[in-house]
Amino acid sequence: MMRKARPLKEHAAEAALFRRRALIGFLCALLGLAVLAGWYFHLQVVQHDLYATRSENNRLRLVPVAPARGLILDRKGRILADNVSAWRLDAVPERAGDGAALLANLQGVVAMDLEQQARFLREYKASRPFKPVTLKLRLAEDEAARFAVNRWRFPGVELVPYLGRVYPYGALFAHVVGYVGRIDDKDLAAMGDAGGAYTHVGKTGLERFYEQELRGKPGYRRLETNVAGRTVRTLETLPAAPGTDLRLSIDADLQQAMTEAFGELEGSAVAVDPRTGEILAMVSLPTFDANLFVNGISHADFRALNDNPSRPQFNRVVLGGVAPGSTIKPLLALAGLDSGTRRAEDKILSTGMFYLPGQKRGYGDSHRGGHGWTDLRKSIYQSVNTYYYKLALDMGIDKVDAYMANYGFGRPTGVDLAGEIEGILPSPAWKAAHAPKQGKWYPGDTVITGIGQGFWKVTPLQLAQATGGLASGWLRAPHLVKDTRSNFDAPWRPVPLKPAHRMSASPAHLQAVTEGMVATVHGYGTATNIRAGLTYTIASKTGTAQVVSRRGNAALNPRSLPMHLRHRALFIAFAPAEAPTIAIAVAVEGGGYGASTAAPIARKVFDAWLLGRAPVPAKPEDALPLQRPDFSNVMGSGTALPPAKTPGAP
Repeated sequence: MMRKARPLKEHAAEAALFRRRALIGFLCALLGLAVLAGWYFHLQVVQHDLYATRSENNRLRLVPVAPARGLILDRKGRILADNVSAWRLDAVPERAGDGAALLANLQGVVAMDLEQQARFLREYKASRPFKPVTLKLRLAEDEAARFAVNRWRFPGVELVPYLGRVYPYGALFAHVVGYVGRIDDKDLAAMGDAGGAYTHVGKTGLERFYEQELRGKPGYRRLETNVAGRTVRTLETLPAAPGTDLRLSIDADLQQAMTEAFGELEGSAVAVDPRTGEILAMVSLPTFDANLFVNGISHADFRALNDNPSRPQFNRVVLGGVAPGSTIKPLLALAGLDSGTRRAEDKILSTGMFYLPGQKRGYGDSHRGGHGWTDLRKSIYQSVNTYYYKLALDMGIDKVDAYMANYGFGRPTGVDLAGEIEGILPSPAWKAAHAPKQGKWYPGDTVITGIGQGFWKVTPLQLAQATGGLASGWLRAPHLVKDTRSNFDAPWRPVPLKPAHRMSASPAHLQAVTEGMVATVHGYGTATNIRAGLTYTIASKTGTAQVVSRRGNAALNPRSLPMHLRHRALFIAFAPAEAPTIAIAVAVEGGGYGASTAAPIARKVFDAWLLGRAPVPAKPEDALPLQRPDFSNVMGSGTALPPAKTPGAP
């Protein structure tokens, strides 16, 4: 059988095929190289700036530098709000990864309770990827050391030095200085781009009111880092500008004395210098430790404060409105003189009960049998209601309102604290707008307005301002900040005082009112219980703000009521009466009577201030209308002023 012959190879055809394939491969390779070269050109030339910037950003890091917050000092230079060096942990979400995993890895390195972890996770999820989120503030020294050793395990987490806020006096100035708290989204939105440099912002008190001045301006550091994110060197630094320091008019010693004078009582008090309007001391009790809020208060502590029925966080001095009671009488007496409605020697008969024509309901005096014939001075030191019932009616409510507004009531004092209320100055317009169900304005409304009851609402600060006005003859805006400075080496600059206006154009009218107030303690008045051992003269007025009203003509004994239903005890005063350097308003909750509870508090404050070294006013003021007045005829009926008793006398 014959095999079929195999065809001979066509070497020429194979060579041609190979050349074609080689050419195609070469062209493909050439095209690939061309595409690669074109891409390299695009990256290196066309997009050079973009990728150069990205590369530079990977190598360089811009870190904000928070400024030192301004210090707050008392009038003698003692620090009330300070800054202390501390460490915190910050995490950048886009580099640190999952928040829950990060917390799990940190176990054993940094201690964080469940509340801190929950807060971090909330902020971490809500934050922008490139914004640092604080893991923990105020790391202990051992925690900072452990993290520094384990830093390589936590990319995107940094140990950051910062200045933390601390309040050396704790609760003593909580309602004055206030406190800072951790910054939130609302604060960041208000600050804009600069907000990322701050961890805290003022929340209450002076810390809030002067936030712009206290926080300063942030700086920046440009750092060079390696591939692991470690800092290699600092390339450039723009220093932060520290915040403004504030020096207050408050004296820490007087603040302590005022707080101790209350003992276990609750209430508020404020003392001012009537020559300048400077606040010398201001307390609201009970109070709280401001340091609790700096790094985020725990749920347990916050619940304890909120559940306290005495409301420790409530600043009674500027937010606590009460009826002024009889403390309004010296002011209404001055209004009666200035308006021409009364002369100082005019007398009204007090029989114990005052009746409006055609009405059976009576308005009582403090003495059931009445006080007899009463002139202006006696009406003050014996607190004769009938005198003021009749005076208010004779003046008319419109005239009463006009004069009381001139004395600062019905509007904020303008103190440098946020949230101050304006109180209530009773008027027909106010009643129509806020109490329409009680009908129109009746003569009875005017009657009780004359003794500081009814719709009245004033703050202790308004009372102190008006008392200072009686003392100096000028109504001045109370203020806390006395001086400021831009840095530690800069000189202190006094804060300009707001314009003052006269309480009265007649020094004789002010003199008559002052004589009646002096007799409250030094004559036969309602506060003679505090005059034992006095070496200076006090001009004062006691008062009671009713919490529970009487039924019909029956009076209530406040001592028979439970503590929370007892009347608020009030007391206003200034001293020394002949050349006042301090004026005070005291309000004691559940105190009953001003003479028994509020007046002794004021006496202790006066002793602390006047028997030590009283500072000279920072700026000379207008000549006082009452320079060394004569109190020899203080009773207004020819009776001489009784001499002050010696220490230890009954």
